[in-house]
Amino acid sequence: MTETALIIGAGSGLSAALARLFAREKMRVALAARRIEKLAALQAETGARAYRCDAVRREDVDALFATVEAELGAPDVVVYNPSARARGAITELDPAEVQNALLVSCFGGFLVAQAAARQMLKRGSGTILFTGASASVKGYARSAPFAMGKFGLRGLAQSLARELQPQNIHVGHFVIDGGIGRAGDPRGAERGEDGMLDPDAIALSYLHVHRQQRSAWTWEMELRPWVEKF
Repeated sequence: MTETALIIGAGSGLSAALARLFAREKMRVALAARRIEKLAALQAETGARAYRCDAVRREDVDALFATVEAELGAPDVVVYNPSARARGAITELDPAEVQNALLVSCFGGFLVAQAAARQMLKRGSGTILFTGASASVKGYARSAPFAMGKFGLRGLAQSLARELQPQNIHVGHFVIDGGIGRAGDPRGAERGEDGMLDPDAIALSYLHVHRQQRSAWTWEMELRPWVEKF
């Protein structure tokens, strides 16, 4: 049976690598983003469908899942990829920017997980995957909003893994501990061979977790370049 994959927060980098891999695996691929114009080339390459969605708006998320279910079938795997940062000293941070960072990095994950779980529980199976970061487990100086959002997302994933695993819903969280390589990024040359995470390699790990036999599920995976200090 052909699977459906839904990637929230689609763009270049990791989400594009996931879309390509899922398409090669013969899945029906749905891409969701606030600005779908940027996805035209990826759509043409993968045959994916694009849907406009602001993940922090409940009505957008509910409409997205209803439309994808009607057009492609309820998703078998859902990936939540968005995040937002607000940098600065605690005395200087703009509360409005901090609120936005929390909404995008964490609250949107809740809305997406809730909508996904409702459909998956009806079917009795499914996978929900969350993209974390180094900040999911380490709060860095001058980066409190990002740590708050990513810590919250990790807590959401852990709680849902315990709640939904008995219902045959696999929930996974990925700690991406390092920079993700992009074409033309000067950091790649500066850091040397394998100094940054290859998005295609990350995507393979997401697929592996989705395909894990349920006698040996994992709820969290850390990924980093072999040269990264931790």
